[in-house]
Amino acid sequence: MNYKETVQWMFAQLPMYQQKGVSAFSGKLETIQAFVNQLGNPHRKFKSIHVAGTNGKGSSSHMLASILMEAGYKVGLYTSPHLKDFRERIKINGKKVKKAFVTDFIAEHYGYFENHNLSFFEMTVGMAFHYFAKENVDIAIIEVGLGGRLDSTNIVTPEVALITNIGMDHQQLLGNTIEKIALEKAGIIKRGVPVVISERQKETTLLFQLIANQLKSELVFSDGQDIPTYETDLLGVYQERNVKGVVSCIRQLTHFEVSEKHIKNGLKKVVKNTGLLGRWQLLSEKPMVICDTAHNKEGLLLVLEQLQTIKAKNLHVVLGFANDKNVDKLLSLFPKKATYYFVKPNVPRGMDLDELLLVGRLHKLKGVGYASVAKGLEAAKANAKKSDVVFVGGSTFVVAEVV
Repeated sequence: MNYKETVQWMFAQLPMYQQKGVSAFSGKLETIQAFVNQLGNPHRKFKSIHVAGTNGKGSSSHMLASILMEAGYKVGLYTSPHLKDFRERIKINGKKVKKAFVTDFIAEHYGYFENHNLSFFEMTVGMAFHYFAKENVDIAIIEVGLGGRLDSTNIVTPEVALITNIGMDHQQLLGNTIEKIALEKAGIIKRGVPVVISERQKETTLLFQLIANQLKSELVFSDGQDIPTYETDLLGVYQERNVKGVVSCIRQLTHFEVSEKHIKNGLKKVVKNTGLLGRWQLLSEKPMVICDTAHNKEGLLLVLEQLQTIKAKNLHVVLGFANDKNVDKLLSLFPKKATYYFVKPNVPRGMDLDELLLVGRLHKLKGVGYASVAKGLEAAKANAKKSDVVFVGGSTFVVAEVV
């Protein structure tokens, strides 16, 4: 199989949570542990930072990678989901894994995948860890895919763990309260390994303290640290709390030399160094078109707050969701004084357009539906004046179709 055929096989044969939802979540570690053992336990051959959280873990992971790259280290970066190309998930020093590596890896282990029924995520985690070990990275930034305790990435013993924040997302898998979700995220805390919390929340503070104390792990709340204000090329005021968590995390690294200059330069060049897409990304001007991958209550509140700071005559919103979201609650966050272009992202997990339109009407959001994300954006740009703003979001999948 060539690269295109290989990726198509991966998506078709092995369930992927980001595409299909709950059916792809295995909720156990035995399968990934057996697979990495088959690979020679590559995750034990490089140092790592493990990053979990409801919002901000992707941005934080890329910030960490950029800073360590500026310090001269060879840095692996494993994140999910991807926006345009599967290879965005696996990078070293900002460069995507080669297509030949992906095809060769799948071909070599094809029989194992078929005989052991690996999930898409388990397979790609093994691929990433094997690649990082093979390429002798100095350190890898490993972003949790879903939750933490039972996530396939949770076989690493990192130098430091980072938990960005806790919000109500994926309740059907992680729990229906902040405390239950925090318990799942806290599952990445390892005995004797320091853990940084980017955002202190009253519902979760005691829980983190108890678990860290039980495991004799140093617990650091970044809001209690003396951290100066840094500039970053990741737009959006909400990145400030991510920066604090990242800097606190860097300070916990004992085997790496990272200067203040490396931190400053790394934060200023996150996009250039790592190729991050979709975080308050400016797509065009006059009219200003902005997209953001925020897709839960906490993330969307921050993005909508940021939109309110922009002086614009009218707001146009191209909006679509995944079908496992509580859209009724999410649409209640959006302003009534805007024109909406409701869309269905082109994935099996995309929310039905008629259902979205119905909920939109219940919340008195004025707009119509469009057969595709592209047509919705085209209509928004055609209707918007130069002084208006167009926002595209609601789902990672919507953003993936416009960047």
